[in-house]
Amino acid sequence: MRICIFAASSSRIDSKYADAASELGLLLAQSKIEVIYGGGGIGLMGKLADAILANGGRITGVIPSFMNDEGWGHPAVHEMIVTTDMGERKKNMFARAEAVVALPGGVGTLEELTEAITLKQLGLFNGPVIILNTLDFYRSFIEFLNHMVAENFLRTEHKGIWEVADTPEEVLVALYKKQRWIDDPRRIAKI
Repeated sequence: MRICIFAASSSRIDSKYADAASELGLLLAQSKIEVIYGGGGIGLMGKLADAILANGGRITGVIPSFMNDEGWGHPAVHEMIVTTDMGERKKNMFARAEAVVALPGGVGTLEELTEAITLKQLGLFNGPVIILNTLDFYRSFIEFLNHMVAENFLRTEHKGIWEVADTPEEVLVALYKKQRWIDDPRRIAKI
């Protein structure tokens, strides 16, 4: 299995977030799950990559050229794919992935997560979309998604697009769960 992980690049966050990213990296390496991620060498991206590499796992970075030129990439990943821009980066990551996992992060991570939700809503990505809700980080976002449903900006069925995991172990359970959402998502994409 090959999964795409979106995560923070900030190194100024609570160490408990870093611990969860490292634990997830360990579990993924032990489970022989290949990871594609944003290529960063610091923050949760760096902790995830370090844990995967330290435990014999495989990880591929995808980084825009301007970030690579700044030296923001992880120096030890198995493969670093350099793209022209952020849009090409995401397109490349989605094309290679069978599932998406979002760790806590800033607006970039939030944008990537919402794009994954949108692509699945439109039937352009069919794998699991899992939100790792470390320390209840995504509580307000999940409440907002539920508000969108309540106000009819999303259908109730759209709540099946994403799954929330509170721990790295729950991410693994969600990845292996044979969940089916909707065979023809476009049938209900129009509200």
